[in-house]
Amino acid sequence: MADQQPTFQQAMEITATWLQQWDQEEISDEVLADRIGELVASRDGARGFFVVSLAGDSLLMDRLPEALVLKLREAGDGVVDLTARNLAMSAAMVVHHRSNGDDDQAAGSERVNQRCTELLRQLESQRVKDRLEVLLEAANQNRGDDLAFLERWGYDDQQKQAIGDAVMAVADT
Repeated sequence: MADQQPTFQQAMEITATWLQQWDQEEISDEVLADRIGELVASRDGARGFFVVSLAGDSLLMDRLPEALVLKLREAGDGVVDLTARNLAMSAAMVVHHRSNGDDDQAAGSERVNQRCTELLRQLESQRVKDRLEVLLEAANQNRGDDLAFLERWGYDDQQKQAIGDAVMAVADT
């Protein structure tokens, strides 16, 4: 896979297949981790992996095998950034779904949020701290590098508060 990088769509399809194999114990934690390590080396690969693994039914992101955590740590800032963004989006969507009375969708967003929280706690702590400080500045003070990200999605004050709370929850152990 080092020769060619998958598209976002291909990465989602590849991830779904691998997670199914892992859930059925057809591949080991280590084999899956090696494959995912290669996949998350590209931005589209990482995006596809996170879309499927965070929102899907596989228990991978609930169990977080050590081999996978090591590969995700090695991937560096890209994985931290995508996980922080997914933390923000899922926190905001919990508020959105609740305000629309959609408890099932809210529960799905809460699960994504919890998975992001747990993963961020296991990634390289200084990278996570630095990234979350930028997100918190945008959510709480309406300024900084992530402000455009929050504005692009049109998050309101209540959603920004939820994002700030989610960021703070990462530090709570």
